[in-house]
Amino acid sequence: MRKHRLHEPDHHKRFKDVAKRTLKDKAKQILHGALPEFLKHGYDRTSMDKVAKSAGVSKQTLYSYYNDKNGLFTALIENIASEKFQILWSKPLEGEPETVLKEIAYRLLDNVGNKNHLSFSRLILAESDKRPDLSQLFLSTVAKPSIKILTRYFQEQEGFNFSDPEATAMIFIGSLIHYVINQELLHGKEIMPMEQERYVNTLIDLVLAKKTFDS
Repeated sequence: MRKHRLHEPDHHKRFKDVAKRTLKDKAKQILHGALPEFLKHGYDRTSMDKVAKSAGVSKQTLYSYYNDKNGLFTALIENIASEKFQILWSKPLEGEPETVLKEIAYRLLDNVGNKNHLSFSRLILAESDKRPDLSQLFLSTVAKPSIKILTRYFQEQEGFNFSDPEATAMIFIGSLIHYVINQELLHGKEIMPMEQERYVNTLIDLVLAKKTFDS
């Protein structure tokens, strides 16, 4: 006798979908409340009590999502890294190489150079000696896949003939990160200012010089 699969009633499915969205929204609410606490107090001085109050949830709710402060901070890093990655690489790499590289450069500088991200970077750096796994998590979620995407672009783009596309991608992204560290994190813009447009244009000229020479 042939068995018929029972279909789940539509209202049960809708209920489950709403429940999933509610869980996701609550988790985001907690992370949004946790970020300013970590930025203000640092990792060691941030308590789960403070996070619960900032997020507008009970301690019971907080612990139902995150078992401890380490798990919460790890989730925060993953969330921020994921958001940054989506912003950086949401658009297809189409058009003239100079245009594509400029768009990548300015998107990266705008996102890495904003106030909240700079504060979060300081926090990650401050914790990196004690918790290298946290900084490695951030790198593996943003920097590593970003370099992989740009490497593939250099490999597949007609006219490029780099001897080491991966190193070229790392140099390109690393140079932009260095600019932010130099100008913002180390306050270099006050004693050795460099216009963003000038820096980006020169960097792209250097990267494309090989292409121009070969052509």
